[in-house]
Amino acid sequence: MKKNIIIIVIVAAVASLVFYFLSQRNPEINSSNEENKVIVYKSPTCGCCVKYISYLKSQGLKIETVTTNDTASVKNEHKISRDMESCHTAIFGDYFVEGHVPIEAVNKLLEEKPDIDGIALPEMPSGSPGMPGPKLEPFKIYSIKDGQASEFLSL
Repeated sequence: MKKNIIIIVIVAAVASLVFYFLSQRNPEINSSNEENKVIVYKSPTCGCCVKYISYLKSQGLKIETVTTNDTASVKNEHKISRDMESCHTAIFGDYFVEGHVPIEAVNKLLEEKPDIDGIALPEMPSGSPGMPGPKLEPFKIYSIKDGQASEFLSL
């Protein structure tokens, strides 16, 4: 009996440690508060958007998907210029994330909270999250403030 209690205590302690370390892996993403809800605006016919949404869900995010035939109005509202556009726009709290942006760039945005409107990975590069094919070159992610773009991160 005493042996069983010790085993149960050890298993509970190990499970608690595992849960703790997994939740600390990315506190911005894995906390359960409402600000971590992401809204993704996508067209009804875009398959790669669905794959990107799955990618975000696999990172522990809560996703609300808005399917619209007018993604241009979302991009205009956030002052995303045509040369910075991709197929979908995600809203992370006060920031937008345009396109197939890797989670590392999203994490940097959410952790550093820079004075920008959002970040973008223009077009739909091969090998980016949700896109098929190999990664052919580093992904240049841009920060956008009042419609003006500058390099944010290269992955």
